[in-house]
Amino acid sequence: MNRSVSWTKYVALALALVMVLSGCGAASGGKTSGTAAASQGGGQAGTAEGGNLTFALATSPDTLDPHRSGLAVAVRAIRTIYDNLVVQLPDGSIKPWIAKEWSVSEDGKSYTFKLREDVKFHDGTPFNAEAVKYNLDRVIDPATKAANALALIRPYSSSEVIDEYTIKVKLAAPSQAFLGNLSQALLGIVSPTAAKKYGDQLGKNPVGTGPFTFVKWDENADIVVAKNKDYNWGPDTVENKGAPYIDTITFKIVPEEATRIGSVQSKQVLAAETVPPQNIAALKSDPNQQLLQANTVGLPYTLFFNLRKAPWDDVKVRQAVQSAVDVESIVKTLYLGNYERAWSALSPGILGYDKALEGSITPDINRANQLLDEQGWVKGADGIRVKDGKKLTLKYVDGSPNREKRNDIAAIIQQQLKPLGIAVEVVITKDVATVIYQNWDYDLYGNSQVNSDPNALYAFYHTSAEGERPTLSGLSDSKIDQLLEQGAVETDTAKRVDIYSQIQKYLIEQAVILPIYVFPYTVAASKDVQGIKFDSLGYPLFNDVRIQQ
Repeated sequence: MNRSVSWTKYVALALALVMVLSGCGAASGGKTSGTAAASQGGGQAGTAEGGNLTFALATSPDTLDPHRSGLAVAVRAIRTIYDNLVVQLPDGSIKPWIAKEWSVSEDGKSYTFKLREDVKFHDGTPFNAEAVKYNLDRVIDPATKAANALALIRPYSSSEVIDEYTIKVKLAAPSQAFLGNLSQALLGIVSPTAAKKYGDQLGKNPVGTGPFTFVKWDENADIVVAKNKDYNWGPDTVENKGAPYIDTITFKIVPEEATRIGSVQSKQVLAAETVPPQNIAALKSDPNQQLLQANTVGLPYTLFFNLRKAPWDDVKVRQAVQSAVDVESIVKTLYLGNYERAWSALSPGILGYDKALEGSITPDINRANQLLDEQGWVKGADGIRVKDGKKLTLKYVDGSPNREKRNDIAAIIQQQLKPLGIAVEVVITKDVATVIYQNWDYDLYGNSQVNSDPNALYAFYHTSAEGERPTLSGLSDSKIDQLLEQGAVETDTAKRVDIYSQIQKYLIEQAVILPIYVFPYTVAASKDVQGIKFDSLGYPLFNDVRIQQ
């Protein structure tokens, strides 16, 4: 545990810094942490219990099985149903949750956890070492088809039950990210009994140990969870360690922005996530509403070139696009000063973020034209460049609905690249899973990830081993592979920061990606709602929520 002290201090400083920086933006007046914002909610906190919190989600979760989910929106509900072994606080420190203590071996390749003995799953079965072993093994079992959880759990290899409430977890190699990753919702502990009973359908019948129990999920309509009356083991991120104050939460799925925010203003729902930038000013001035915001950390919204496909395997062609795209204009136009521009593969506030990259790329259409000329791409009569009889086209794929105006980014880039002689084919699909993650049929695709450690870069940029899921970038560079492997095990914080700085510089210099924006998670809520808080990654917590009657 002592080895993590310097890292903890760094993360604390970084998180504090990002809050200060975000507060200096054009919209700083309404930016507050969940705790601070909740206390401003009018009425007297603590005067009411019971009631139903209606909370509008921007998109539908893919599954409520934490090990199989790949969507951040699913975590809003997953966090209510499942607990984790440990919890990460906003200062970066790791504290006990349903594991009450742990020790780390000298070689950093094993963790021994002592578990709480008073925790029960919602189905009445006991939480114990066997349950933890089942969960860890389930994530790495190919039959589970784990998504983001699989990247989080690496390099887990096996575990050994020492006694009913003690488990030894073994790693294939030391990992500076492993303990913090165990705090993430996608490594939540599921009921082994339920997982065996429901199999692939656990995601529609979730059973955990969390503060709320699953009631129902009406597809594309709503998800309902109810108070777990036996809950008595809340983490240090909440004040109320016992059963929630409210009776139920109804997560309503409302993709259309205007409808979602209008439903809060008309009191059809009490809270709604992902406030559109154009609505922020009105919400701030509304005496009946409050705007809650948490800065997310991890990987910002980034456009990935598919390096497996020509001509995007040519660095100069990618650099031409990088020089022609005016990211600053896109972010200012679409987000009205409420989102920060991203400059790197990492977001501010995470260990190793390289601030030196800020301002390193500026639009330069002359350079962009020169690069394509050098590579033999010549403009045809229709203005589109041609080489060896093939037109220079870029297939830009994005998902539907238009989450965070991402479809609009595609439309703007299409217009920005037209004068350069690149024909951008924008494909909007509801089936991202098939188009992107099965067929890999794209030249440019955007994604982001909430994460607590720069080791998150590994799953996006390390050369995929045979049988592993390919990366979005398709990058394969032995130097970057080596740096990513070193970063995962390096115990010296300064050296680790340098490693990730090298990786970030490479990704920008080689135009592997186009970083676009840093996402602030925003919630519009009635002032009758008090106590919504956020965890260290920006996900909402509902243990302390009360609704003023």
